[in-house]
Amino acid sequence: MPKIIFVSADGVTREVAAGADQSIMQAALAAGVPGIVAECNGAAACATCHCYFDPAYAACVGEIGEQESEMLDFAASERTADSRLSCQVRVMAEMDGMTVRVPALQ
Repeated sequence: MPKIIFVSADGVTREVAAGADQSIMQAALAAGVPGIVAECNGAAACATCHCYFDPAYAACVGEIGEQESEMLDFAASERTADSRLSCQVRVMAEMDGMTVRVPALQ
């Protein structure tokens, strides 16, 4: 079971054991990671699960979809090259040790 390291905007870290059948958002919500709201429950329709992913794991995170990209334009926190909706990223074994930063605002 891969361990994902969530880092809040104020620097607090939380290591979460994530199941391979989950999205990053689902793993965060199941572990009570603060700062991930997920109002649309994973439909890529709200941008309240916006996170910044470690670029070293870009191959695992995969390509961004058109709907997700458009939704990130409405995210409350700044969009960067590492931005993704955590609901659209599936957990993979190769993500063990990956850092996911949670923005200050959702």
